[in-house]
Amino acid sequence: MLTERQILILTTIIRLYTDYGNAVGSKTLMNEAGLNYSSATIRNEMGRLEELGFIQKTHSSSGRIPSIKGYRFYVDHLVHPDKVTSKDIAIIKSSFGNEFHELDEIVAESAEVLSQLTSYTAITLGPELKDSRLTGFRLVPLSDFQVMVILVTDKGHVENQIFNLPKSINGYELEKIVRIFNDQLVGYPLVEVYQKLKNDIPQLLQKYVRTPIGIIDVVDNIITRAAQDRIFVRGRMNILDFNEAMDVEKFKSIYNLMDGNTSLTSLINQSHEGIEVKIGQELQNELFQDFSLITASYDVVGHGSGMIALLGPTSMPYSKMIGLVDVFRNELSQKMIEYYRSMED
Repeated sequence: MLTERQILILTTIIRLYTDYGNAVGSKTLMNEAGLNYSSATIRNEMGRLEELGFIQKTHSSSGRIPSIKGYRFYVDHLVHPDKVTSKDIAIIKSSFGNEFHELDEIVAESAEVLSQLTSYTAITLGPELKDSRLTGFRLVPLSDFQVMVILVTDKGHVENQIFNLPKSINGYELEKIVRIFNDQLVGYPLVEVYQKLKNDIPQLLQKYVRTPIGIIDVVDNIITRAAQDRIFVRGRMNILDFNEAMDVEKFKSIYNLMDGNTSLTSLINQSHEGIEVKIGQELQNELFQDFSLITASYDVVGHGSGMIALLGPTSMPYSKMIGLVDVFRNELSQKMIEYYRSMED
């Protein structure tokens, strides 16, 4: 266990390194931080902190910088979330004051705003959709041989896809298809809809529709899209701003990884609810050994839960960012609830 003096020195080193990005020496701690200890005492304590693995030397300076272990101890035991400024709160409320027509617009906007507020990379995941029910199915004619297939869920999620009709199908058969889909699919959870598309629906279509068509595949594809996690990433280029020494190939790998929902879902997966901080190797990906990730879940009563995440350097100001993320997730949750209420009116 660290002594009070060691904790004070470690906290001060982290604060100074976070603010200025320079290795911290004993003279800096005495002159700029105002620690009321002798230079020899501070050096001895810094040496002990280094032995314990909480700080480390850099190659270019005699000063010290926090280690991953130091940041971990700081986050676990010393961080107190900062109060969010009235200016930042006003920005958040203003951004969520816009009129949104789809759930994804809110999730995407939240990633954009969080990225702009922090200058880091923001990742947002919409409320879970796997338990959604299909509440609407429509075919909208676009031409004699094209229709738009539209599906709506009870969570306000809308998916659509354009489908080319075979020349052999007529309007009467198209009406039968719509009736079958509405009778057999609407009102059921998406998981059951998916199963019905595999088993029951093909037999019904063969019975009532003269010419088998590929509309099942189209609807199947739309259902899959509607049920998958919806992830939005904003501020990917910010990675270069807080990690200028990153080589081009590593940046390309990180950038490409953020295009894939599966990889991102694994990256931001939380081990518990609330706010969680993962640092360096804890992200279990060597690409992110110099990064920290703050993740926070948010609840939308009656409609599942989502997640926001902030990817930045290990030297991020944790107190400020944790406080901001906490306020942000509550505002996002409230906006989601308002959106669902408007859908019910």
